[in-house]
Amino acid sequence: MVRQADKRQTSVLRSIDWWTILLYIALLSFGWISVCGASYSYGETDIFSLSTRSGMQIIWIGTSIILGFVIVMLDDRFYDTFAYIIYFLLVILLFATIFNPHSIKGSRSWLVLGPLRLQPAEFAKFATALALAKFMSAYGYNINQWKHFAATIGIILLPMVCIVLQRETGSALVYLSFFLMFYREGMPGSILFTGVAMVVYFVVGIRFADVTFADSVTSIGKFSVLFLVQVFSIGMVWTYCNKRVAWRLLAGCLALTLLLYFLAKIPLEVLYIQWGMTIFLIGYLIWEGLGSRIRNYFFIALFTIGSVGFFYGADFIMQNVMEPHQRSRINVLLGLDEDLRGAGYNVHQSEIAIGSGGLEGKGFLNGTQTKLKFVPEQDTDFIFCTVGEEEGFLGSAGVLILFLLLILRLIYLSERQPLPFARIYGYCVLSVFLFHVFINVGMVLGLTPVIGIPLPFFSYGGSSLWGFTLLLFIFLRLDATRHLIRS
Repeated sequence: MVRQADKRQTSVLRSIDWWTILLYIALLSFGWISVCGASYSYGETDIFSLSTRSGMQIIWIGTSIILGFVIVMLDDRFYDTFAYIIYFLLVILLFATIFNPHSIKGSRSWLVLGPLRLQPAEFAKFATALALAKFMSAYGYNINQWKHFAATIGIILLPMVCIVLQRETGSALVYLSFFLMFYREGMPGSILFTGVAMVVYFVVGIRFADVTFADSVTSIGKFSVLFLVQVFSIGMVWTYCNKRVAWRLLAGCLALTLLLYFLAKIPLEVLYIQWGMTIFLIGYLIWEGLGSRIRNYFFIALFTIGSVGFFYGADFIMQNVMEPHQRSRINVLLGLDEDLRGAGYNVHQSEIAIGSGGLEGKGFLNGTQTKLKFVPEQDTDFIFCTVGEEEGFLGSAGVLILFLLLILRLIYLSERQPLPFARIYGYCVLSVFLFHVFINVGMVLGLTPVIGIPLPFFSYGGSSLWGFTLLLFIFLRLDATRHLIRS
């Protein structure tokens, strides 16, 4: 039985959020213009021809709009009822794709069906979001209980592992964005902080690993990471335990580090002393935990041990496990190498294209860098450089503002949901879009690693466009019935 709590709610089409759909149409339109600019070659006379990428993109856009309409017309209970079934079907498809005989650019993530190529990883995002929303909205779920949190992580890891086995690491990393939703749903901030700390350890440690203090054998990178581990651990003691204990630890840490800084300028390996300070810190935390019976001390000690283990483990993987081209990409990003003819070529050429656009850009179809095909993948992963070259700073800023408005709108829609299922799914959609935009634009500007993920609604191709449409319109369908109370 359905009771209508709001008399203005008369139909799905009237209650759907048209502001979001307007943003969707605007992004599709600018995306098509960008595909035209990126794929156009001098001498072409018909950009609407199906033999061109700009012509085919119209087909993908048209089918995406139809797909969105179909999604909106389905009963919203369909997505809740069949969430697990959809998820497991997509996981089976992902697993089957691992054994796909067709390899495209070294990846086995594509299913080739005659002239049609589909990438299941793009569709698994909405399926994973539905499964997470279903599981986390169940009665009695508590994200702070380890068995519940571990099961939730398992829902994410299953498709990630399949995608990694397809040699599509970039698409697998997108699933880490769901941790932003976890934070909104009550995940302790310490877990999110731990993730940020790991990134800091990796960047600082690898960036300065081979840099030593003057006339010394001490690595600045390793010295700094051990110091950061101590500071972060003491900061957690301040936040979660005892401020007086934190002050004592901080004073001792700073005094010893200052002494070691001066000792590091002589031919002496002082990392052993820094290691000793770290081991003392771990022992002191455990001792305080046993004495006060406060479990947080044990968790902070575990954080300290995990931080050191992560850094040295990451260094080992970097040097002994990663492929040479993967190490080269990281070195280029961190400024250790330029490699303008290899791993750094794409980013270097995209930066030239964006810079050449200036304030107002060169105009539609007038970009020289893109027309002469200097930028590889310029109509897919690096399509934002076309926006920068042809539309300039103003056009690029306009596109980013549209994405910002979409993100803010998704936050607003998610927060107004009366049911946990719709709210959790909404934040999953928000997290995926935010990750894609931040990483894609960042890698084109040389600010983030090149991991090969598309820019939503801009990059050429049907799989990504359909995948993002599914993500967005399922949420719009759930939002359209937020006023209905079912019993």
